[in-house]
Formats: sequence, structure tokens, C-alpha cells
Amino acid sequence: MNKILLLEDDPSLAKGLIKYLKLNNYNIDWAKNGDEAMELTYKNRYSLYLFDINVPAISGIDLLKLLRDSDDLTPTIIISAMVDIDSITKGFIAGADDYIKKPFDPDELLIRIKSKTKMLQDTISFRDYRVNLTDKRVYYKEEELYLGRLQQEIFTILIRNYPNPVIYDDLILLLDRQNENALRVNIAKLKKVLDINIKNIRGVGYKII
Repeated sequence: MNKILLLEDDPSLAKGLIKYLKLNNYNIDWAKNGDEAMELTYKNRYSLYLFDINVPAISGIDLLKLLRDSDDLTPTIIISAMVDIDSITKGFIAGADDYIKKPFDPDELLIRIKSKTKMLQDTISFRDYRVNLTDKRVYYKEEELYLGRLQQEIFTILIRNYPNPVIYDDLILLLDRQNENALRVNIAKLKKVLDINIKNIRGVGYKII
């Protein structure tokens, strides 16, 4: 089930959206202010963010800027009563993928959500790298990179778990020769080919940084 983080300080609107989206097979975490939303992004991975702009503590736009500066590329839809072009422009500059004006038709919002979450299922990204999950191809700035099956699978699982580490056992299961030496060799190859930093978290596993 796709998991969505909703940042909305209007309890009536939030509860209505949660009920509607749950009926359409979405799991919702609700934050009433920017601080709560930020904390939830540390603890959970989401398919989509739905952020209102005018909320207490940290505004939806400022929160989105902070997340994008931390390389959090989770698709984000801004929902706001602010319809002036300046507010809309600020939302997109901050990194929003879409903007819907209040009041809105829930069915229209659902269409937009489905579009964004489908994209996430088909493709995952890390900075300028992108993995197409349908055809298993890896791209850097739209140029295709040619990785072996194993390196592609390791890279994919590292991106899926970013910013959290992937435990040793999950990585070793990908290998034909399932031992830590073989894993270290393949991680070293991946780092060299992609010129990325993969950190060994002692006693845990590996994470991409």
C-alpha cells in the first residue's frame, strides 16, 4: 500500500482526506505542523507528500526546501488556498511536483496522487541517477549506464532504502556466492563504476550517501 504524509492544520479537511484516501488504498500519516512532519520524514519512507503551505512551526514550502536540500526527492503535491502566482511559483521553486488549489475536488486530487505514485513505482532516483524498475536500466543525467545484473540490484536496493542502511543479510541474499567478501568486492565495483559514496555501517550493513 502506498504511504502518504499529509501536512495539514485544518482537522476537518485532514480527517476527510484521510478517510477518502484510505478508501482508495492509501495509508496516511497526518502531521498538524511542520515540526511533526519533519520528524515523521526521519522515521518513515513515503510514496508522496501532501503539504499545505500555511501551517504552524515550519511552513510547507520551507519544509519542502529543507527536504530537497537533504536529497529527499519524494514526489510532493502542494495543497493550498493561496492561489496567487507568487505562492505557486515559490512552491515549484522549493521542489513541488504539483500544486492544487483549495477548495478542490477529492477525485481530482486522487488522479494527481495516482499519477505521482505510479511514477515512483516505475522509477526510483538518487540525485542525478535513475533506475527504471520496468526494464532494469540505470541512467545518469539521462545517459544510460551499463551495469551487471548484480550491481544493478545492489544499487536499486540501496536507493530504495535511502537514507537508511540496507542490512548485510538482505544484500548477501542477492549474491550468487553468499559471503561478506563477495559483497565487499561488488560494493567496491559499484562505487568505482558510478563514482558514488557507499558507507559501511559497522555491524549493520551499507548505505548510500
